[in-house]
Amino acid sequence: MSGQPFASGLTLAVGAVLVCAVAVLWLSSLASVIRAVSLQGIALGTVAIVLGLHLHDPALIATAAVVIVVKGLAIPMLLRHVTGDQPLERETRPLVNVPASLVASAAVIFIAFARTRGIARYVGTTAGSLVPVGFAALLVGYFVLVSKRRPVFQMVGILLVDNGISLVAFLVTAGVPFLIELGVSLDVLLAVVVLGVLAVRLRTDFGDLDLDDLQELHD
Repeated sequence: MSGQPFASGLTLAVGAVLVCAVAVLWLSSLASVIRAVSLQGIALGTVAIVLGLHLHDPALIATAAVVIVVKGLAIPMLLRHVTGDQPLERETRPLVNVPASLVASAAVIFIAFARTRGIARYVGTTAGSLVPVGFAALLVGYFVLVSKRRPVFQMVGILLVDNGISLVAFLVTAGVPFLIELGVSLDVLLAVVVLGVLAVRLRTDFGDLDLDDLQELHD
């Protein structure tokens, strides 16, 4: 894959990663958020596939398969298990409301583009020109992590941050070594499993919790 099809396919896949991150701020039901996370994982894997085809790199295509299986399928399935019988449960008391969150996401996207243009020029490739989008997705993930109350949304924020880091790595280096990406993906999977078990136990013992409830338990 080369030329215009490569540039168009890569731009579409990278843009989808960012759109899914912003969608998490806009959506409120857990089921919709988990679908957005799943689509982001698939889009991230698609970025690696496009790069792998362009560079004729089988290892990068194998990395893409790991990303899609772990981040596009396995982790969303675990998050659905954590929600249990409450898939339509909503984030009713976020630290930042939806309109303000969307404005904040626009601000962090602007900051990402303004501060990383130098990196894009330094890399000097089609993929490198999209590096600001990767940093924007990373910053939006951090914002999700600090602006939501429910444990599941905290797990989603961690995953969005990791996906943003992976996207930047793909764009800057034309992929990361297969074993490194496999190790990172399994680490994230393990973290989600542990946090998921903890969230299920807390919900079983104390009911559905948000950050204020957890703070009260600490006090």
